[in-house]
Amino acid sequence: MIDFADINAQARAAGFDAVGIAAVEIGERERQRLEGFIATGQHGDMDWMATHLDRRRSPRDLWPDVRSVIVLGMNYGPDEDPLSVLSQPDRGGISVYARHRDYHDIVKKRLKQVARWLVATAPCEVKVFVDTAPVLEKPVAARSGIGWQAKHTNLVSREFGSWLFLGEIFTTLDLAPSVPETDHCGSCRNCLDACPTNAFPAPYQLDARRCISYLTIEHKGPIPTEFRRAMGNRIYGCDDCLAACPWNKFAVEARELKLQARDDLRAPRLIDLLQFDDSSFRAFFSGSPVKRIGRDRFIRNVLTAAGNSGDSELLADVERLRADPSDVVRDAADWAAAEIRAAGQGRRE
Repeated sequence: MIDFADINAQARAAGFDAVGIAAVEIGERERQRLEGFIATGQHGDMDWMATHLDRRRSPRDLWPDVRSVIVLGMNYGPDEDPLSVLSQPDRGGISVYARHRDYHDIVKKRLKQVARWLVATAPCEVKVFVDTAPVLEKPVAARSGIGWQAKHTNLVSREFGSWLFLGEIFTTLDLAPSVPETDHCGSCRNCLDACPTNAFPAPYQLDARRCISYLTIEHKGPIPTEFRRAMGNRIYGCDDCLAACPWNKFAVEARELKLQARDDLRAPRLIDLLQFDDSSFRAFFSGSPVKRIGRDRFIRNVLTAAGNSGDSELLADVERLRADPSDVVRDAADWAAAEIRAAGQGRRE
């Protein structure tokens, strides 16, 4: 019979930093939050969330044979203040999770390693998931004891703060579940107050349509004008609510080398990023999660940052992009050019 100690040892040998076992049922509160999120349209363009709602409510709805969920976390803690780039308006801010190799590939490979051992040791069926299937990862992780779903709706760990990638092994084995983690947020609201776009209508609720991570990654059209200035120089994702959490005082730097930041993604120059055509964009972001949004959406984000910089040195490239074949690029370039000119006019006055 496999016990938790065996699984824990194998998972840590594979490079995971947190291990827990969850029962397959999700609490009624979590289901209600999910259904409310979809019913109010707060999921925005993420139609797949509504399409797969029935399978997302519970691990058993996704795979009826599952009996236990092994939840594994991999630390990706940064080696510097992730918000320091925000004070450099000529540079682009890329979320900590995307400054290195695509975590999906890294975590899934390690999940399969543990899953192979599991099947060889105790014959069973398994399925592995890394943010690529309709799994309520954060509520499941909270039930496994490796953290709790905090007021910003993300998972927080007492050991690693905000910086854990999650993966799951669904298995037909009946395993003793871990003790779920309790909520340690208390009266703190640092994460809620840190949001530049007020994306939290209430604690434990997120309106993705206002979230900079959603707007710069998932949203396909022009950035709504009301959020452009608040984006600052965030060109892919946003770490403000994550970085604001006091539990990060216990966080440590990622030990997985492939999850340590590329130097050229810590604070890339906007003027360099504005030069990308499709092929150079794909080459620069090869192996990076940034690649999946495509050149046009990325340049849209960079142009928004350029407009917010007010930097006249960027104006020539911004003007050039006003004739770009992409509608979203042209729209962002028009706005950025106007913002840069207005900033220059203000300085002259």
